[in-house]
Amino acid sequence: MTELLVKWFIKDKENINDTKVRQSYGRLSGLVGICCNVLLFALKLFAGLATGAVSIMADAFNNLSDAASSVVTLIGFYMAGKPADLDHPYGHGRIEYLSGLFIAAAILMTGVELMKSSVEKILHPEAPDFSVISIIILIVSILLKMWMARFNLKLGKRIQSEAMKATAADSLSDCISTSAVLIGVFIAMATGKNLDGWIGALVALFVCFAGFSAAKDTIQPLLGQAPDPELVKKIRERVLQEEKILGVHDLIIHDYGPGRRMISLHAEVSYKEDILEAHDLIDNIERDLMKEFQCSATIHMDPVVTDDEEMNKIKKMVEDMVTVENKDWKIHDFRMVRGSSHTNLIFDLVVTPEELKQKREIERLIKEKIHNADARLYAVVTVEQGFI
Repeated sequence: MTELLVKWFIKDKENINDTKVRQSYGRLSGLVGICCNVLLFALKLFAGLATGAVSIMADAFNNLSDAASSVVTLIGFYMAGKPADLDHPYGHGRIEYLSGLFIAAAILMTGVELMKSSVEKILHPEAPDFSVISIIILIVSILLKMWMARFNLKLGKRIQSEAMKATAADSLSDCISTSAVLIGVFIAMATGKNLDGWIGALVALFVCFAGFSAAKDTIQPLLGQAPDPELVKKIRERVLQEEKILGVHDLIIHDYGPGRRMISLHAEVSYKEDILEAHDLIDNIERDLMKEFQCSATIHMDPVVTDDEEMNKIKKMVEDMVTVENKDWKIHDFRMVRGSSHTNLIFDLVVTPEELKQKREIERLIKEKIHNADARLYAVVTVEQGFI
């Protein structure tokens, strides 16, 4: 069914890196969500009004909030696909995250309201009148939500959309909450015990949890979460494929919305390389990164000395010292400035963001260790934060 809908509504479906194709996937997901959730809302509202079951009513309004979320998803994908302009030179891709945050807030508000209704039902219970029709409606709802979860997850994985994956998770949580309501119906029919208010409260908790999880997933990229380690690994491997590239450091990945990344890094090349040829190599790598990872790439070329035996020996000594202190610390841009009485070692030391608070202490520690190892050596250390 999913592939059939994609075939009908999305032209050039394989070109998922194209902004218009991505918008088409978002439009399809949103329209399917609106249609299915409005249908479920109407069916559950009818069943809830007919039986007086607050848990079914709660589930109905949960579906209504899901329909509203699908509308926001439609708008979000449309606005996120707008091209860059003077006021937004990096595009509008983060609007997709903002729409997800709005959806999360709406889900949380719905959950709170449902909890209020459920508590009122617990304090003042009324015997619900369940029917075969209400049971059938709940079963249909579970099956339809299971399909919607699979549908959105498949599309989300195809175009790498966290918004669609979150929608899939929300649909799956709806399956669980509706199943809880159905269990309450069977308990009431079998034992006569009215657990309607308690089941409604349980559904409300699921709705609140789904809202909190969605908010967390959308806030993280807005705040600037760390890039996917697998992506970092692939970028490093691609750059280091070139024989003349001796090392990579200061890799930074900026996320301006799904499919809108900017990559910057420093590539180390031998100081003996012809500068024009090295520059041409860097240009080719930038273009390859753009094609392979659908991003904008900027590479700074760092010349390094590789044939100075004394410097290589001292550099290895410093690397070993740094590793002893912390195996995750790295050094780069290592240089030696020789003098008649002493030698300056100039390099950058990369530490974690948390350790940057002890910047001066770390700098003093490394300087002392180097000088104690050889009184002729003085270190000029720049302690900086790593972004990956």
